[in-house]
Amino acid sequence: MDLVDSKDDFLSRKDLIYSITIPLSTSIILANILIILGIVFNRQLHNTPNYFFLSLLVADMCTGVALPFIPLMGLNRELSFSSCMVVHIFPNFLFLAFLFNLVMVHYERYVCISDPLHYANLWMHRSFPLALFVVWAPPLLYASLPAFGWNNWTGPDLDGCCVDSRSSTPNCTTNGTAYCSYRTVFTNEFIYLELYGLVLPAILTIAGMTGRVLYITKGQLKNICRLHRSVQRGNKASDREQRLNLRYTRCVVAVSLTFLACWVPYLIYMHVCIAFLLSDTRWNFTTHIILSCTGNGSMAVVPLVLGLSNREYTEPAYKLLQKIRDRVRRKKRDSSEIAV
Repeated sequence: MDLVDSKDDFLSRKDLIYSITIPLSTSIILANILIILGIVFNRQLHNTPNYFFLSLLVADMCTGVALPFIPLMGLNRELSFSSCMVVHIFPNFLFLAFLFNLVMVHYERYVCISDPLHYANLWMHRSFPLALFVVWAPPLLYASLPAFGWNNWTGPDLDGCCVDSRSSTPNCTTNGTAYCSYRTVFTNEFIYLELYGLVLPAILTIAGMTGRVLYITKGQLKNICRLHRSVQRGNKASDREQRLNLRYTRCVVAVSLTFLACWVPYLIYMHVCIAFLLSDTRWNFTTHIILSCTGNGSMAVVPLVLGLSNREYTEPAYKLLQKIRDRVRRKKRDSSEIAV
């Protein structure tokens, strides 16, 4: 990517970003609001596990808000130091907070299945504010490190020009202010540490806990089938056992497809960014936009899959739609009777 983008290129790339991200961002925000309202208006869901999931939904909704700003990090914009830091740090903080919340929700559900006897005595159940602090404060602290000096912003030189510390090419405007991009905010070490020290371990942890839950569920299913056969005094699998096995198979397929559809695109985008964005290699900016929107957008869909698959979360919206449908049908029936 060129260090200084022409005005026409900047506007065309900006329009491309908004045309792709705005519909995706709007869908993510509306879906999260739908599930959040379903939890808020159902008093039976007012418990600690659902509070964790509510925190995840809030983080996911914020990620949807920040989604259009993530591809903009690759553009060179004329901004002051404080503005440049805010437009890069804030989306990164929301993304990390979303990831930390997602790990916490998976861990809470993993302990519920793997160790149900000690589930009620979990530290995050005894001290819910501390758990919220753990999933929100460390991401904010790490994302703010560039603002405290870990960046490539060198400030104006003697000629009133700002220079990127990784390049001898002037990174300035005609009036002496700096062009702001991810290169001036994030160092290579910062990006490597975030991706391979935080993001990738978190994804692998989620995958490991999900696989462990499926393995435990399979063992419990075998025990249930064994007890069922002993009660029925038969050696053949009954229809009920076949339904249970079929349901488990569907669950495994759904989890596998969700991981492939939601996490694999982000993993591809992450490694492509490492291979190209941190180097001086020229590549198609449209490709970067598509990979960024696909990767970050697919990852943000994970909580929506978990929420929309739970009928308790979507029941208020379903009842509201049913009332609207009944009212429309009633009006049509009344109008037809009047016409007769």
